[in-house]
Amino acid sequence: MPFLPFTRPTIDEETIAGVAEVLRSGWITSGPKVKEFEAKLSEYCGGRPVRAFNSGTCTMEIALRVAGIGPGHEVITTPLTWVATSNVVLEVGAKPVFVDIDPVTRNIDLDRVEAAITPATRAILPVDLAGLPVDRDRLHTIARKHQLRVIEDAAQSFGSSWKGRRIGAFGDFVSFSFHPNKNVTSIEGGALVLNDEREAKLAEQYRLQGVVRTGFDGMEVEVVGGKFNLTDVAARVGLGQLPHLAAFNARRHELVRMYFELLAQAGTPALGLGLPVADFAHTNWHMFQVMVPEERLTIKRAEVMAQLQAAGIGCQVHYPAIHLFALYRRLGWKPGDFPHAEYAGRNILTIPLFPAMTRADVVRVVEVLTTILRTHQKS
Repeated sequence: MPFLPFTRPTIDEETIAGVAEVLRSGWITSGPKVKEFEAKLSEYCGGRPVRAFNSGTCTMEIALRVAGIGPGHEVITTPLTWVATSNVVLEVGAKPVFVDIDPVTRNIDLDRVEAAITPATRAILPVDLAGLPVDRDRLHTIARKHQLRVIEDAAQSFGSSWKGRRIGAFGDFVSFSFHPNKNVTSIEGGALVLNDEREAKLAEQYRLQGVVRTGFDGMEVEVVGGKFNLTDVAARVGLGQLPHLAAFNARRHELVRMYFELLAQAGTPALGLGLPVADFAHTNWHMFQVMVPEERLTIKRAEVMAQLQAAGIGCQVHYPAIHLFALYRRLGWKPGDFPHAEYAGRNILTIPLFPAMTRADVVRVVEVLTTILRTHQKS
């Protein structure tokens, strides 16, 4: 039986042919395809300024810089995310301030955010884990009350919405990722949604060494920038993906409904397996994540993963709790600081979900996973 990865991008032949055209054109770094990609993304985000970059990590760093956040400032975020989210805060010289997660949504617990705000707080950096949006109404109410910027780590929620409005079409800064494991990809890449052309121009400066060009030979550097530009090759892949977003996400919804149906039939409540919030109104279902019930099993998550792998089923961890990494322990965090995030960090498990999957694939995953859980229940 073929190996079933936890995710796999779907790239059509038209896109592959389009990439070949870009390669033949001789213009393969940032050029007309990047401009076209940015225009399409802006259209998707309701006409807001959008700039494309080579990752969904630098987009957050640049948003922080555009917002003027640096040494002496604090940024509130979640400890349950890819470590890039807090690393970029350190990169600009600011301090990440973690707030524990809501164990139901697995997103930052907005009930705890205001208690973490200090005179040094300048921004909130929430994450839409697995594509489930953080409550945007409450988030922005808190931010306005305390005059804070919001940098949405929407790396996982491209195609998600909040009360009928697309993520990216409203709010403050919004950062997207187009990594190969995302709902649409540009191989590597990301985009930052900004509020006005002034911010967009400053983001462009940070994107490429701070350079501003005028006329044929004018060049000026006003800020310290980096090398974060997207290539036309990557942009052409993104352009080929965008028309399929709705279909990709619709198929993800179908597959997730199958997961809920089959897991219920398999008796997972009795096995103690934790399931995500069944939100089909807002989320793009970027990932389907279960929670391994460590307190009911004779084996740990790593062994569950090993047995899935042995059965030809891929799986991943998204994510360990950030504050328990050595870097962050050296900065003062310790076990017990954020118990909900720590429990999730030990037990959360991403199982296969991508548009090319079939019902037979879902059946296979459910059968193997529930067999492992039944076999290793504590007596």
